[in-house]
Amino acid sequence: MSRTWYFLGIAFALLLGLGAGLGYAWVVSPRPLNNASPALLRADFKDQYRSAIAAAYAATGNLPRAQARLSLLGDENPVEALNAQAQRSIARGDFADADRLAALAFAMQAGAPVTPAGVAIETSEPPPPVAPSPTELSFVLTETPEALETAPPATPLLIPTVPPRPTRTPPPTPGAPFRLVGQDTVCDPNLPEGLLQIIVFNASRRQMPGVKIIVTWDTGGEEIFTGFKPELGNGYADFLMTAGVSHAVQLALGSEIATGLIPPTCRTASGETYLGGYKLTFQQP
Repeated sequence: MSRTWYFLGIAFALLLGLGAGLGYAWVVSPRPLNNASPALLRADFKDQYRSAIAAAYAATGNLPRAQARLSLLGDENPVEALNAQAQRSIARGDFADADRLAALAFAMQAGAPVTPAGVAIETSEPPPPVAPSPTELSFVLTETPEALETAPPATPLLIPTVPPRPTRTPPPTPGAPFRLVGQDTVCDPNLPEGLLQIIVFNASRRQMPGVKIIVTWDTGGEEIFTGFKPELGNGYADFLMTAGVSHAVQLALGSEIATGLIPPTCRTASGETYLGGYKLTFQQP
């Protein structure tokens, strides 16, 4: 009996010591976590980190700083990571966050800073005004012709002109307007019915992510963006059309308008009918 109490006492002492040690390490004097890399964050915290970077970029337009911050996450492809998170933001209804993420992805893909709407902006401040040289100063010479021979010559009075205040030049457009180079009817029973597929290329025939597309119909409209499905292409976007309704498609950056897009009726090999779709291709000239 005494041996049993002996072992129970040892076990109780061990448990008491272990509990006291854990309490001291976790509550009384926890070890601070310093110099932790963002790459060690959980996936949801990484999403918050990307959203903060995209918001800072939308406010400052500083693309190198945004790229440096994103590199700390250790993503294999930061552009695809931004596009994928933008798709998740749209799924939960946070369109403002998706807009900023898509704009940053587009800027990193194109190599030039843009606003969330996809328009390039200037990141440098206007140069300070340069003081005019003496030869550029306009002056007024006051003289008295009547007393010119008896009085000493009057000293010319130099009145400098005030240089105009620098004004901010309008932001340049990100390239020429897009042309509708392809409009194909798609009948594929393996695709969702009424699927409208859109692909956007630049002048070098490279797909462009983050491009805003406006789809309208008689009673409404919706905005979508390219690049949210990188597995189908960085310049790819799609939309499900309503049966019997005419749709129109245009790029927000300026493009030709595809109109009269009513889901076509297609037939399978067995004669069954289903709704087909369209594939639109836009490209910069």
